[in-house]
Amino acid sequence: MAAHFDVIVVGVGAMGAAACWEFAKRGVRVLGLEQFDIPHNRGSSHGYSRMTRMAYCEHPDYVPLLRRSNSLWRELEQESGESILHLVGGLYMGPLSGDLVGGSQRSAQQHGLAHELLDHRTLAQRHPQFVLPEDWVGLHEPQAGFLLPELAISSLVTCALRRGAEIHGHEPVLSWKVETGHVTVTTARETYHAEKLVLSGGAWSNRLVSNLGVNLVVTRQTLGWVWPKEWSSFKLGTLPVWMIDRLDGALHYGFPMVTQSPGFKVALHVPLQPTDPDHVERDILPGDEETFRACLRRFLPTANGPLLALRTCLYTNSPDAHFILDRHPQHDRVVVAAGFSGHGFKFATAMGAGLADLACEGRTQLPIGFLGLERFRTR
Repeated sequence: MAAHFDVIVVGVGAMGAAACWEFAKRGVRVLGLEQFDIPHNRGSSHGYSRMTRMAYCEHPDYVPLLRRSNSLWRELEQESGESILHLVGGLYMGPLSGDLVGGSQRSAQQHGLAHELLDHRTLAQRHPQFVLPEDWVGLHEPQAGFLLPELAISSLVTCALRRGAEIHGHEPVLSWKVETGHVTVTTARETYHAEKLVLSGGAWSNRLVSNLGVNLVVTRQTLGWVWPKEWSSFKLGTLPVWMIDRLDGALHYGFPMVTQSPGFKVALHVPLQPTDPDHVERDILPGDEETFRACLRRFLPTANGPLLALRTCLYTNSPDAHFILDRHPQHDRVVVAAGFSGHGFKFATAMGAGLADLACEGRTQLPIGFLGLERFRTR
């Protein structure tokens, strides 16, 4: 006889791990199923650091979700005994009229967030590492920083397991279906039943759920680590997390140097090469290094040192680059989290809470209306 659970979570990356923790906290009998290791480096939640920002330029409605996320990250730290969220400040640079600085300022003003607008002279005095056009400014916010993604997922899963969750690695899901009174999930090992199903498959979401009416495009992204020519200017405690507006919809970004990996991490935030998540080229390809070398040459010349490491990760891009968090339009028992478009990790704990609300209660008090599937059906 197939094992029965209250909820099955398919995909135990950032969102799925957070959902498992949230269900376990609520006393819900949850099964988490992951096709790879927990955590793993084949998707979107690895690379030693992930940025968190509060003055969110992408959309002001993300700010309440960020507040909830940070509160839950702190709760996880208390429960796990680990240090996961590091608020070292954030610096955003570009023209005041640009999407990055202007959008961040609007979010900060709308939500009463602490921030400081730096003119070009002040910016150059405080952060001489950056060589910027004379008409550019900076916005500094103290409630920005970084998360440690591998540690975060490990802590979420460990705390969920300690609370009674059942979580399986290396157990790929072959199929799922909604039947009268329950959901059936078939894996490479077993068949399971549950009252509700959460689909949080990351880059494999198109294969898990193909009838949402939304095209999710998976892209191969490059992360680089270099050894700066003058390393002390880029160490933790000297430099905040940072972003530079490329003025074409893309952003350069990076982190202070941390002990989890040697070197200075830098990358480009924009969807790059479309790929199949099962056949991603993990080795260096022509052009990979240039995605971040261009930034170093132009804006951070004293950081433009030897390459130490280059890794790939995946974006799962929605059509408008905003997340999808909603109940399945054809199945009341199924909840979907997908399309995090390269900026979702920091929201994982709030997304876990939202998924648990939708699965257990059919609704949530979190302000996720702008992340619903309805937005694609009204265009």
